[in-house]
Amino acid sequence: MSRRIVIVGGGPAGVGAAMAARQQDPDAEVTLLTDEPCEPYEKPPLSKAVLLGKAAPHDAPIAGPGGVAGHGVIVRHHARVAGIDRAGRILTLVGGEALPYDALVLATGAVNRVLPLFPPDQPGVYYLRNLDEALAIRAHLQQAKSLVLIGGGVIGLEVAASAAELGLKTTVIELAPRILSRMCDPETGDIIAARHRTAGVDLRLATSITAARALPEGGIAIDLASGETIAADMAVVGVGAMPDDALARAAGLEVQDGIVVDRHCRTSDPAILAAGDATRFPGPHGPVRLENWRHAQEQGMVAGRNAAGGESAYDTAPSFWSEQFDLYIQGVGWPVPEPTARVVRTAGPATRITFDLDGDLLRYASGINAQRDIAAARRLIERKIPVDPAALADPAVPLAQLLKPRA
Repeated sequence: MSRRIVIVGGGPAGVGAAMAARQQDPDAEVTLLTDEPCEPYEKPPLSKAVLLGKAAPHDAPIAGPGGVAGHGVIVRHHARVAGIDRAGRILTLVGGEALPYDALVLATGAVNRVLPLFPPDQPGVYYLRNLDEALAIRAHLQQAKSLVLIGGGVIGLEVAASAAELGLKTTVIELAPRILSRMCDPETGDIIAARHRTAGVDLRLATSITAARALPEGGIAIDLASGETIAADMAVVGVGAMPDDALARAAGLEVQDGIVVDRHCRTSDPAILAAGDATRFPGPHGPVRLENWRHAQEQGMVAGRNAAGGESAYDTAPSFWSEQFDLYIQGVGWPVPEPTARVVRTAGPATRITFDLDGDLLRYASGINAQRDIAAARRLIERKIPVDPAALADPAVPLAQLLKPRA
């Protein structure tokens, strides 16, 4: 009898798991459950090309032109899971249908962190995580003249860049003293902030909100701790996400702000694996949870292979990217709490990379418009190749050259 593998979640982790499981065991019956009505799609364009009307989600299916089914996977749309019978290894769907499994992969992702001052059912208030939310924001953007973003992270800044490109008066309110504080060094953040301001985006940093209310004529008014009030036609809230671990918790799996897994993506139940934004897994500085596309896909592939009988370990250096105006922002590796050295490489006013070292090993790199060098930095990090700080700083020395063993 063929192995029955069920995967819950239609994001990059779930799709990666489904495709990897089929590759690992071509005879396995692999079923992917997604609660959305369409082919699993790439979500990064939602805050950029989709909002600008330049692309639709079906233009970028995660599994390629043939879709997930083209890889021999059974896809179930509108599929919501009611519960897991771990003893019987049966998944129950809303509606009562039972799906038996030999291995189960939970790739349930994350849900928006909701601010009480900005309830998602209030007219003019939006959160962004899926296609329906993106289309609702796009429809309002086409009618609006002003927008306020709550949060100066990746989502908030990408939406701000899109809104500014559409000609809206755009304001970003960020509680921290700088943008992207968890992802890049202050100088890189300053370059990104300057680009937003050049495009007309009003960045309000180190700013707290005391109240928000709907306006009788439509739109929203936001009171700041400074006493100022900002009014806008609409607001988009991007203040992070929480792991969607409710299903795992209800099933009695170990959960600690995410589904706890080992290096092989196994949960506290050996028949159940998990991957992506919903998981907490071993990192170099202790248990960690990540929220980015590449992490989700690559950890999903490990989970899928292991669900199909493999024994892979997840040890990939995580990375992120963001497109804002003409800036392509990237980061790779594990940020070091206290790097022994921080080295900067510049190649013109719009190209910059910052390297964080631990001894003679590169641990983290972030940059702007430096795709080729970031790719080389990833290999330096993953291969643990000792590096010379002077060579890292010198734009005349190709980073690929540092991948070669020293004589």
